[in-house]
Formats: sequence, structure tokens, C-alpha cells
Amino acid sequence: MFLAVKNLEKSFRLRPTGNRAKGKRTQSLLLTVLQDISLAIEKGEFVALLGSSGCGKTTLLRLIAGLAKADKGEVVIDGRRVEEPRRDLCMVFQNFGLLPWRTVEDNVMFPLELDGVGRPQRIERARHFLYLVGLTGFERHYPHELSGGMQQRVGIARALVRSPAVLLMDEPFAALDAQTREVLQEDFLKIWNELGTTVVFVTHSIDEALVLSDRIVVMEAGPGQVKEIIDSPFASLRLEGDIRGHPEFAKYRQRIRALISRNRS
Repeated sequence: MFLAVKNLEKSFRLRPTGNRAKGKRTQSLLLTVLQDISLAIEKGEFVALLGSSGCGKTTLLRLIAGLAKADKGEVVIDGRRVEEPRRDLCMVFQNFGLLPWRTVEDNVMFPLELDGVGRPQRIERARHFLYLVGLTGFERHYPHELSGGMQQRVGIARALVRSPAVLLMDEPFAALDAQTREVLQEDFLKIWNELGTTVVFVTHSIDEALVLSDRIVVMEAGPGQVKEIIDSPFASLRLEGDIRGHPEFAKYRQRIRALISRNRS
């Protein structure tokens, strides 16, 4: 197993709000966000984390990335336990997070600069991944000169430039309009298929999860747990064209919607 999440638990201590009586201590509250989460992900697999707000999807992603520490359990990737951020684990966020004073090319090269890679190799790799995301010709542009979809393509190229073992994506297309979002989904599937990168993808969209992933991890809140793991019936078809019109698509969408709705009740 390439990526193993083993019995993860995570809680946060909340400070009480409101006026505090003079001389009296107020006890903080412990909120359990994740409880006994276990997952097994194969190398090169595309797995979506799906669930309502507050079920701990982003927290789970941050634990896998080593950006937060679990109270219990562990994450193991390629035989190594994740205990801190690693260069082979890269994240793409909903917020593009581009440096406005740097060109597109310089933004993509930035992780390689941090790694001490020489400039000729940085340029070569940056231009290769800008080509993959469809931004050849925009190397010398600045972020403010790009559309939202183009900025997110830069963010994806920046994450891929390190050739990560695992790409972690936290609702990367959520801020985009519907048409741009669908185009980016299709383009990213082609990139993923070419590179074979392991992807863990957080989304609120049932359609997006069905269109992109091999498997869908449906999570429930209160505290966050794995409700059900669904093998996508469209995994072998998604690269052949838009599967939203497939006769079974609505059936699976409704099945997943029912799971999430029961979580809210």
C-alpha cells in the first residue's frame, strides 16, 4: 500500500467566548474533528474526499501533508511515516496563493529555488509544466494579468514542478465559474493520467468527485468519520469524454447525495 492512513484522530481545543467573570477561570472545550480515520490508497490512484462542511476533509488533508499533527494514529507514505512537511507532498489550495510580484514562470520555479536547483534546470522544468497546464506563452505575465482559471493552472504547475509523490488538492476549482471549472477538471484529468501522480482531492461537489476520481470517500461529521468508500463506475470512462451524460451518472449522484443528507439529519 502506497499511502496508508491508520486510525487517525484529531481534536482542537476551543476557547469559550463571551464575558468572563472576574477572578474565575473558564474551561476550554475539546472539539473532536476526526475520529478513527483509516484509508489505504494505491500509487497513482485518484481519491476524492467528499462530505458536508465540518466533516474534517481539510483537516485530514493537512494531516496527510504533515502540516498538522494527529492526536492518535499515523500517516505512512511509501514506507515512511509523515511527521512533518515533506518536499514530495505538495498542496494546491482554493486560494491560488501566487506571489504577485513574480512572473508566472518565476512563481512556478519558486519551489525549485527553495530546493537549491540551478536556474537552467528550474527554467526547463517550469516551462515543461506550464506547457502541460496549457500556459505556454504566458511565462512573463504577472498573476493580475491572468484569469482565475489561468491562475489556478499556475498553482497546479507550481505544485507539480517538484514531481511530488502525492498531490493534495483542497477544493482547487471551487472559486471558479462552472464552465471554467469543467474545463479545468478535464484538463487536469489528462495531466494526472500522463504523470501518474497519486492525488487526494477534497471537494463539496458530488459531480466533481464522480468525474475525477477512482474512489470517493464519503465522510460524515460530528466527529469526522468515513461513512462509506465508493468505487467510481466511471473510472475507466472518464478520459474518453464527458461522463455526466452517462445513464448511470444520475443514479450514483443520488446515492451519494442520500448518504450526505443522512449525515446532516
